[in-house]
Amino acid sequence: MKIVSFNGNRIGLVEKDRVIDVTEVAGIDPASWPPVGMLQTIARWEELRPAIEARHGEAGIPLTDARLEAPVRWPNKLIAFPANYHDHIKEMKENVISKANAKGQGFFLKANSSISGPADPVVLPPIEGREIHHECELAIIIGKRGRGVSRQEARGMIFGFSCLLDMVVRGQEERVMRKSYDSFCPIGPWIVTPDEVPDMDNLEMRLWVNGEERQRASTRDLIVDIPEMIAMASAVCTLEPGDIIATGTPAGVGPVKDGDTLSIEIDHVGRMDLKVRTGTIGAHDVWSAPKIRTAS
Repeated sequence: MKIVSFNGNRIGLVEKDRVIDVTEVAGIDPASWPPVGMLQTIARWEELRPAIEARHGEAGIPLTDARLEAPVRWPNKLIAFPANYHDHIKEMKENVISKANAKGQGFFLKANSSISGPADPVVLPPIEGREIHHECELAIIIGKRGRGVSRQEARGMIFGFSCLLDMVVRGQEERVMRKSYDSFCPIGPWIVTPDEVPDMDNLEMRLWVNGEERQRASTRDLIVDIPEMIAMASAVCTLEPGDIIATGTPAGVGPVKDGDTLSIEIDHVGRMDLKVRTGTIGAHDVWSAPKIRTAS
């Protein structure tokens, strides 16, 4: 099943080239704030699923008439795993030792406000002398509440998958700041439930800039695999329905500029084509301040 947020926080099912509106079936008020309708739908999924599945086959509206939004806009947590492919570690000239990758380094949190959708542009802050890079990743959408989840239990925690881009300002400042600009985490175009993904441990992903392939990898090459990400994250914090885990990026990261088109595609999950433009907000003295390395 493909589940979307569209046309102002409405919930829909995608069937071929149509969107079937299931907002009322899910008991969601699209105008409510904060926009947690998808979280409520995920949390009540077992209860709601029969009624939602009963809507299959309805006419709906053309997919081209639906403005697709980030499938989850207001998660409790947006968790990201850094340096989770050896080839990416090598290209970033880091030492390939346990503490240099996600297996020994763990995860970090990215601001929820960085989330944007498949119809939104990636907006670059006007920072002189800095490159802003793309990072192609798989998003894991958590389906139920859990703490201390084992590897064996982890797959049962997954509600679905989505495409995700983790944009980043290159530099020495704190990672969370460099990755948390508004629009620096496009997610979409929908959530694909696990029954549509034959093997989550062997998903091919690709990223293009203006049609030129920059990144290509598979989840089989992850250092910390998907069950271990869930186990590691839940050892620290309670996972909630709708939480998002970003799996980390493979090699091939590179700069983007105003006017570029970013395209990400993950087999059995989906594809997004995103415009890049330069905004007017985001410059600050922190980007030019002298840097002093300290122990963390």
